[in-house]
Amino acid sequence: MATAEPVSVRRGHTLTDWRPDDPAFWDATGRKIASKNLWISIPCLLLAFSVWLVWSVVVAELPSIGFTYNTDQLFWLAALPGLSGATLRIFYSFMVPVFGGRLWTTLTTASLIIPAVGIGYAVQNPDTPYSVFLVLALLCGLGGGNFASSMANINFFYPKSAKGHALALNAGLGNAGVSVMQFVVPLVVTASVFGVIGGEPQVTTEGGRMWLQNAGFIWVPFLIITALLAWFGMDNIASAKASFRDQSIIFKRSHNWIMCVLYTGTFGSFIGYSAGFPLLALTEFPEVHSLQFVFLGPLIGALSRAATGWVSDKFGGGRVTFWTFIVMILAVGGVLFFLSIKDTPGAFWGFFAMFMILFFATGVGNASTFQMIPSIMRQQVKRLMPGLDDTTFVRQAELESGAIIAFTSAIAAYGAFFIPKAYGSSIAYTGGPEIALWGFMVFYALCVVVTWFFYTRRNAPVPC
Repeated sequence: MATAEPVSVRRGHTLTDWRPDDPAFWDATGRKIASKNLWISIPCLLLAFSVWLVWSVVVAELPSIGFTYNTDQLFWLAALPGLSGATLRIFYSFMVPVFGGRLWTTLTTASLIIPAVGIGYAVQNPDTPYSVFLVLALLCGLGGGNFASSMANINFFYPKSAKGHALALNAGLGNAGVSVMQFVVPLVVTASVFGVIGGEPQVTTEGGRMWLQNAGFIWVPFLIITALLAWFGMDNIASAKASFRDQSIIFKRSHNWIMCVLYTGTFGSFIGYSAGFPLLALTEFPEVHSLQFVFLGPLIGALSRAATGWVSDKFGGGRVTFWTFIVMILAVGGVLFFLSIKDTPGAFWGFFAMFMILFFATGVGNASTFQMIPSIMRQQVKRLMPGLDDTTFVRQAELESGAIIAFTSAIAAYGAFFIPKAYGSSIAYTGGPEIALWGFMVFYALCVVVTWFFYTRRNAPVPC
């Protein structure tokens, strides 16, 4: 009967013996260590999403305190964090095997203090140049970059049988940072949370008072705490070390690029809708005080991702992904319908309900696509590198899976830029967001075809 060492062999915070797919090792010591790293990773990622998408709420409040920007300029501010965050993810994708998950998580979490403090000071002066806001919006992309490295890091800690659930928890509860932010910010801007240190309130166009600087300042103490937790509590895995050159093999894997398309359809939609939904709702239904409700969309998407990883583990990620895109097509059709009758009483609630379905579906699809990647790469590495022994095969499959998970998240994050920008451009040129929504539907139809052809049809090249 196989036995495991009572504790893992380690040097400081580096695990020199890590065998999560060995059941005895996993039960004896691996599960506890992996769980500790996961539950430190989650709040770090949650705060990263909060800072990344904070402009989705800030832009909706700027006009009320004297900033005279047009709708397209406001959508640019909502979109730019998506552009920089997605671009940074490309680089962050490969950093964990180079620097180690502990150091990289600490540094990237601490870096978010810069845009958080910057926003707090900039919004206090209506004469702040628009260019300063553009720079701060780009710096918030630091939070977007964190997701790629966080997911790659957690992927190394868990066995194949638990990856879907672990990745869904890390991503789903991390994604909840968007909802937390959209719930917390409208509350904290109504009070002098930090007293004299936080600065004077702004007078709104309606004669009230607002402390919009709290939208940035509120995250600073939590960022300090979580950065310290990451440094003192997380671990590096020695076997997960690899150079960029080692990881760059994924660019030769065709399924890396296919999964980029599918994950853009799921996560790209989630983060794009999260970034653009508050301003879209305010623009299309100005008579409704929608900012008090919009946090529910990202919350539903985050919770559905965290809660449905097991569905893909049981029924197959490809099958779940296929049906997810079908639901998304129908939901976008529903949004278009209610926009066409938006002057009718109750149209806002139909519009809102369709977006809640969309958010739920993106969460399910986020979990299912990430469940697919390790399964795909185990099949592909075995086919493309048949000479590997069992130990080397497992390590290579894990290395490529982690790199692809991170890289696909980078490409998909561009949704946080393109979706709000598509709304802004559509409104600017046609007077409404309908053209953008029709474009989203066409893309989801393409994703249905791709998923069916490569992963779910009979005799699919890589069934999963």
